[in-house]
Amino acid sequence: MNMNRGPISQFIEKNYRHFNAAALLDAAKGYETHLAEGGKMMITLAGAMSTAELGISLAEMIRQDKVAIISCTGANLEEDIMNLVAHTHYKRVPNYRDLSPQEEWDLLEEGFNRVTDTCIPEEEAFRRIQRHIHKIWKDAEDKGERYFPHEYMYKLLLSGVMKDTYEIPVEHSWMIAAAEKNLPIVVPGWEDSTMGNIFASYVIKGELKASTMKSGIEYMAWLADWYRENSGGKGIGFFQIGGGIAGDFPICVVPMLYQDLEMHDVPFWSYFCQISDSTTSYGSYSGAVPNEKITWGKLDIHTPKFIVESDATIVAPLIFAWILKQ
Repeated sequence: MNMNRGPISQFIEKNYRHFNAAALLDAAKGYETHLAEGGKMMITLAGAMSTAELGISLAEMIRQDKVAIISCTGANLEEDIMNLVAHTHYKRVPNYRDLSPQEEWDLLEEGFNRVTDTCIPEEEAFRRIQRHIHKIWKDAEDKGERYFPHEYMYKLLLSGVMKDTYEIPVEHSWMIAAAEKNLPIVVPGWEDSTMGNIFASYVIKGELKASTMKSGIEYMAWLADWYRENSGGKGIGFFQIGGGIAGDFPICVVPMLYQDLEMHDVPFWSYFCQISDSTTSYGSYSGAVPNEKITWGKLDIHTPKFIVESDATIVAPLIFAWILKQ
C-alpha cells in the first residue's frame, strides 16, 4: 500500500481491482502519468455536473494546476454560480422517481426547476445572477466591447458584487477557482442555457446586440490557437465527463487543424478518458468507444485510452481524489 496517499486513494488501490472499478484506477493513474511527464489536461463537463456539486473536488484540481483548460455547457458554467448564491434555497427530492405530473406542476408553481433529485430555485438562483450580469453585458456593449460567455461570468465573480450572498464555502465553487486563475474555458452552444435564453430575450427586446456576446465559431478559432501553443512536448490530454457538445466540440479542433487547415504537424490528443453511461449501439457519439475517434483523426493508435462506464457523480470525485493524493 502506498502510504504517501490519503485514505481515499488507499481504499481505491485496495478495492478497485476489476471491471469499471479497475478502469477508474487505470484512468486515474494514466492522468497522473500524463501530468508527471509534462502534459496538460482538458476536462469537459456535460450534464448537470455543477448542480451535482462537482465543484467540491474540481475546484481543488484547478487550484493545484491539475487542469489546464475546461470545456463545459452553458448550464455547467452558470449552475456552479447558482449553487454559490442560492444553495440554501435548493430543494432535494429523493423520491423523484415517484412524482406524479401534478406534483411536478406543483414544483413549477413554487418556482422550482427539477434536475433529477435536485430542484433549482428560479427566483433566488436565476434572477439573483440576472440583475448583475445584465449590467456587465450592458456596460460592455456601451463601450463597444465584446467578450466570451465565461469572461462575463469571470467579471461578475471577480467584481465581488455577489460576495455577501454566497451560501457555500468559496473553496467549493469551481468557477471561483477558475476565475482566480483566469483558467481558459470554452463554452460551446452557450445559447442553450438559462443565461443564454435570458441574453436572447434582451436581444429580442432590442436592449442588447447579439454581437456583444462572442460566438461558438470564435471559441473554436480561439481554441485552435490555444491548442497549437500548448500541444508541444507531452501534449494535451482529454478527460471527458459525460458526452454531448462539451466533449464533441473541443475534440474536433485536432482534425480541423489537420484536415481543414492542412497543418500536418498538429499532434493528436495524447490521453483520453471518458466517464459515460451512454450505449454504443444507439449511434450516439457520446457512447462511441475511444477507438472510433481514431477514424476521425482525433486520437492516435498509441494514445492511452480509458472508458469508465458508470455514473460521473461517483467516478469523477474518486479519480480527482486519486490525482490529489487524498
